[in-house]
Amino acid sequence: MKPEEAGQILDMLSTIDINSSVAVYVQIENHVQFAISSGRLQATDQLPSVRELSERLQVNPNTVAKAYRDLEVMGLLYTRRGMGVFVNKGVEVKCREDVRKRIIGRLHEVVAEAKASGMNKSEVLEVVDKSINSDAQPYGETPPRGDGPGQGRCEETRQVSVSHRGHVI
Repeated sequence: MKPEEAGQILDMLSTIDINSSVAVYVQIENHVQFAISSGRLQATDQLPSVRELSERLQVNPNTVAKAYRDLEVMGLLYTRRGMGVFVNKGVEVKCREDVRKRIIGRLHEVVAEAKASGMNKSEVLEVVDKSINSDAQPYGETPPRGDGPGQGRCEETRQVSVSHRGHVI
């Protein structure tokens, strides 16, 4: 792998938010899945070593090792002893379908919650539009809310979804 490619992969995985309600190892797993799904990571691409990524994220190496192990069990990664961790061949389409299915399910849940809370279609679409047009990363800060009716009157509802493997996402 070229040094600039390694740097890009490390930068992508460095957007983990240790203050998020989502566990760090789940964020790493999801970021790798999103990168495979979008084509930013491709078959045989090498991921940063456990030590390198844990130092960059300032987390326990066991956290990174757990994420890599889980991704290996899912069939997305493989380890070559003494060489590193790599993206498996032939996983792109299945990964894209799985990620898409999971995100669509979460979107349906969020829209249903928005409707149940009294938000109308234009309010929901406004939030979606702001999210799409923001530079926000997964698990980062939420884009600022507008000053529409009813905003700021209640404590924010904390949305927690559970993936098919039982991880909070």
